[in-house]
Amino acid sequence: MSGTLVLVRHGQSEWNLKNLFTGWRDVDLTEKGHEEAKAAGRILKDRGFSFDIAYTSVLMRAQKTCQHVLDALGQSDLETVRDLALNERDYGDLAGLNKDDARAKWGEEQVHKWRRSYDIQPPGGESLKDTGARVWPYYLHVIQPHVLRGETVLIAAHGNSLRALIMALDGLAPEEVVKVEIGTGIPIIYQLNADSTVASKEIVD
Repeated sequence: MSGTLVLVRHGQSEWNLKNLFTGWRDVDLTEKGHEEAKAAGRILKDRGFSFDIAYTSVLMRAQKTCQHVLDALGQSDLETVRDLALNERDYGDLAGLNKDDARAKWGEEQVHKWRRSYDIQPPGGESLKDTGARVWPYYLHVIQPHVLRGETVLIAAHGNSLRALIMALDGLAPEEVVKVEIGTGIPIIYQLNADSTVASKEIVD
């Protein structure tokens, strides 16, 4: 057994609540989102977690979620690395649009392809494959070495950046990863072997 990797998707954001495509738009958490993030911290505290380092994106909803978790653990000053490699998928021209309005404009099938397919890009944006192309190298070269040294690492990020990472960790095919749903503020705990393979995975709901 090597180290531990904990993934947490940010709590509900203001645009999650309004059913808007968010992507790289820097929106805040809702009151519920703050509570979800704090609850994730309490869950991890109850399990005796203490982190060696934390990683998050450059977007405030992920950063605030990360901070809530660390505050709950009494680790408010832990070294926290922020990098756009962990940002949410860029939805391009869809960002800021209501998802129902987008369906009315382009059709249910087209919007579904943009949202859930692996390699189809929305106009001016990224596919999940594109998101993975920045998440995977960052994880392999920057984050994974800490885990393989036996450290306990927190990543607070976004639905699609975490889906891309889970795809690699779980060895999912493109048609499998599109079915993966990640709840807001729900810790996902991985124990890794020394060879970087997954020893165990637990979703703490």
